[in-house]
Amino acid sequence: MTLGVVAIGRNEGERMVRCLQSVLGEADQVVYVDSGSTDGSAERARAMGATVVDLDTSVPFTAARARNEGFERLRAHLPEVEFVQFVDGDCELAAGWLATASAFLRDHPEVGVVAGRRRERHPDATPFNRLADMEWDTEIGQAIEVGGDALVRVTAFVKAGLYDPTMIAGEDPEMCLRVRRTGHQVWRIDHEMTLHDADIHHVSQWWRRAMRAGHAYAESAHMHGAAPERYRVRELRSILAWGGVVPAVSLGLAPATLGASLAVGAAGYGLLFKRVYAYRRKRDDAPREAAIYAAATAVGKIAEMRGVVQYAWNAFVRRERSELIEYKG
Repeated sequence: MTLGVVAIGRNEGERMVRCLQSVLGEADQVVYVDSGSTDGSAERARAMGATVVDLDTSVPFTAARARNEGFERLRAHLPEVEFVQFVDGDCELAAGWLATASAFLRDHPEVGVVAGRRRERHPDATPFNRLADMEWDTEIGQAIEVGGDALVRVTAFVKAGLYDPTMIAGEDPEMCLRVRRTGHQVWRIDHEMTLHDADIHHVSQWWRRAMRAGHAYAESAHMHGAAPERYRVRELRSILAWGGVVPAVSLGLAPATLGASLAVGAAGYGLLFKRVYAYRRKRDDAPREAAIYAAATAVGKIAEMRGVVQYAWNAFVRRERSELIEYKG
C-alpha cells in the first residue's frame, strides 16, 4: 500500500505549517502546491521537507488546478502510488486518519473516495465559524459527494479524469459525481479526519463564501443538470426562487400593493426559516444554533443568487471564466 498526500494553499501562514506537520512522516510522499503566496509559504514548506510545486502565475488559479498539478508531481515521483490524500492548507489532518481511511479503501475495492469528520478549529469564535462547523456535520455512510479533504483511490480518480481545473468552486462534488459514474462509490466514515480553520470574522467574508456556493451550484447544474442525475438542479431552483423571484416580485409589486407584497415576501422567508429550523432541530442542534443556521440559509439565498448571476454573466455574456471568489483576507 503506497500512500501520498497533496496539500494546497495560498497565504495560509501558520495554518499551512500545521497542515504539513500533520502529514509529514505519515505518507510515502508529501507534495505542497502553492498558488502564488506572498507570505513565504512555499519556502517554509521546502524547509519542512515537502516537495513544492509553484503554480505558474500566468494561468488562473483554482483549487482544482492546484490539486491536479500536485497529483501529477506526486505520480512522477511515486508512480506506484495507490491512494492519495488531498488536504487544504487551512486544515490539519487528524492522527490515525490516514491509517483508518487507507484500510477502508483496501478492504472495500468498490469505493473510490472516502472522507471522514471535518471539524472547525474555533467553532465558538464567531457565528460564521459555527455555521461552517455545522456545515461539515454530514451523515455517515455511502454518500453522493464529499469536500476537498478526502482520500482517493488513484485508479478511480484517474478513470474519472481528475478534477476539472477550470472550476473556481464546487470542484470536489463534481469530481465525486464522475467517480460514481465510473462505478465506484463515495463514502464518509465515522472517524475524525481534519481540523479546519475557516477564520471568518465579518459578514462580508460569509457573504462572499455564500456567493461562491451559488456560483458552484449554477456551474455544476449547467455542466451536469440533464437527466438522469439532474445534478444541482434542485439547489439552483431554490436559489432562483428565494434569492431571485421572491425578492424581485415583492419589491416590484410593493408600489401597486401599498407594501402588502413585502409582507407576503417576508412571510415566505419566515416559512423557509421555520422549515430549515425544524430540520436542524431533528438533527439534534441546539435551538440557538438551529436558528442561526436557518437565518443564514434564508439570507444566504440572496448572496448565492449573486453568485449565480456572476456565473451566468461570465459564461453566457462575456464568454469567459469567472475569477476566484475568495473570502479570506
